[in-house]
Amino acid sequence: MKSDEKGEKNEPDSFTLSIVLKACAGLRLLKQGKILHGFLRTNEKIGLDLFVGSALIEFYSKCGQMDDAFNVFKEFEKPDVVLWTSMVSGYEQNGCFEKAVLFFSRMVVKEGVDPDRVTLVSLVSACSKLMNLKLGRSVHSFVIRRGFENELSLANALLNLYAKTGFMKVAENLFRMIEGKDVVSWSSMIGCYCHNGAAVEALHLFNEMINKGCQPNAVTVVSALQACAVACNLDEGQRIHELATRRGFDLEVSASTALIDMYMKCLSPDEAVKVFRKMTRKDVVSWVALLSGYAQNGMAYKSIGIFRDMLSSGIQPDAVSMVKILASSSELGIIRQAVCLHGYVTRSGFDSNTFIGASLIELYSKCGSLNYATKVFEGIRDKDVVLWSAMIAAYGIHGEGGASLKLFERMIKSSTAKPNNVTFLSVLSACSHAGLLSEGIEIFHMMINDYGLEPGSEHYGIVVDLLGRTGELDKAMDIINRMPMPVEPHVWGALLAACRIHHNVEMGELALKNLLSLGSNHAGYYILLSNMYAVDGKWGNVAKIRTLIKEKGLKKILGQSMVEIRNEVHSFVADDKLHKECERIYEVLGQLEMIMRLQLENMYGRIEL
Repeated sequence: MKSDEKGEKNEPDSFTLSIVLKACAGLRLLKQGKILHGFLRTNEKIGLDLFVGSALIEFYSKCGQMDDAFNVFKEFEKPDVVLWTSMVSGYEQNGCFEKAVLFFSRMVVKEGVDPDRVTLVSLVSACSKLMNLKLGRSVHSFVIRRGFENELSLANALLNLYAKTGFMKVAENLFRMIEGKDVVSWSSMIGCYCHNGAAVEALHLFNEMINKGCQPNAVTVVSALQACAVACNLDEGQRIHELATRRGFDLEVSASTALIDMYMKCLSPDEAVKVFRKMTRKDVVSWVALLSGYAQNGMAYKSIGIFRDMLSSGIQPDAVSMVKILASSSELGIIRQAVCLHGYVTRSGFDSNTFIGASLIELYSKCGSLNYATKVFEGIRDKDVVLWSAMIAAYGIHGEGGASLKLFERMIKSSTAKPNNVTFLSVLSACSHAGLLSEGIEIFHMMINDYGLEPGSEHYGIVVDLLGRTGELDKAMDIINRMPMPVEPHVWGALLAACRIHHNVEMGELALKNLLSLGSNHAGYYILLSNMYAVDGKWGNVAKIRTLIKEKGLKKILGQSMVEIRNEVHSFVADDKLHKECERIYEVLGQLEMIMRLQLENMYGRIEL
């Protein structure tokens, strides 16, 4: 410390030291902050100042040193609400959510300190991260009793809690009660709608926000674009894109990534690529949005090229991104590519991640290698429910219903992992593909009675498919009539497919009627009923169905084949004219047809093909 002209030391006061500590916290200067803490220890008066103590706790919290923060806290005999709040907030910000709740409980119950608004905001945030709705609602009641319900920051935190825990109606009621809503309030509610499947409501609220003069921020725009992606609303997405460009949000990585995802899910990959190319800074999420978007649009063969470009640009995937990359590659079904990706996973140290392990199992099974999938499964020591479910599904994909059931039985008897809804979905699907009717029904009842799980629409759809495949159409209809939730299109679709197999025109007409009432525009459903009419010679009905398909502009999704030649993937559909070697391919096909015709004539005499 410097001395003045009189030789007296000019020592900083508590206010100055607190400002310097805040600067160290903001810049994450741990070494410098510790030196300052050392100086404070030499000055007992300043060192025990509550204001300085709070700044020290905040400094250590922001530097991720919660043990040091707690040691500072313990030095104060009678910590005030600010010190307690600093500790609760510190634990919450560092991901120690349970400790944040316990510290709050100790503060209020044991020490009798009244929390302030800031303490409660941190507590509610911790409840959101823990997905602890019960505790969150208790805090909400506490907030009301203390008269803090009109505090905007607290109301926004509670709104986020209900949004994260899926209590959309409660969040909606709370939102309408908030006076003087800010952009955080609007964004939280729009995000709540979007993440709970209410995309239309999210877009309505976004437009209401704009009409009421509240300007959106980047977070709001991202949520609105996610809603457009879910609703496949390209027009609204383009309008939001224009707004984002005017406000400069399209320069932010999060908004640009949401735009790529929206365009890909709205089947406009060219627009997504334009957005991607304009980005000055790309992160791993942006690359993966483009990569997985190609797979969603039937162009998975482009995904691996994007992955190579991503690695060349110096971007390394994290575990979440790697799962999406493996999922995209599984659409190709190329075993050599699967082996290369597996090697990359091992070299990158991801092979112990259960989600990546499950993705590898799915990848190998879709490449036709059940043997490799089994090796991945058996090679992971600590198998969780995700891995068990993936391996059960792999056997089902290959028609090995018996093997799926044996593995399911092994899981129940020898594993600590308990089957969940996804596990039962995998087992039921395997039974359906293998025609194991009695076993499938038994599994369905086990799910409900033994494990107390509530079947979803997908489970009912598979049971209908299972009964339909084995000709039990009346029982399948009975299952549909007893479903406790609205019947979705895929359930009626399963019944319609069964009616086609067993030629039940009357029930097939009923299934299509329900599909039409649900607004389903899947061309395959119409074609199924048309084929049933054709078998009966009802050509008038066939013509009506075909006319309806044309009027609605429906097109059947074409089957796609892919082949890898010299590390390049080539994609084909029926009557393809787009490949650059199109003429040569058809020339070779013509030559092969002639060779086959001649061979058949030599074997059986002249025949008409």
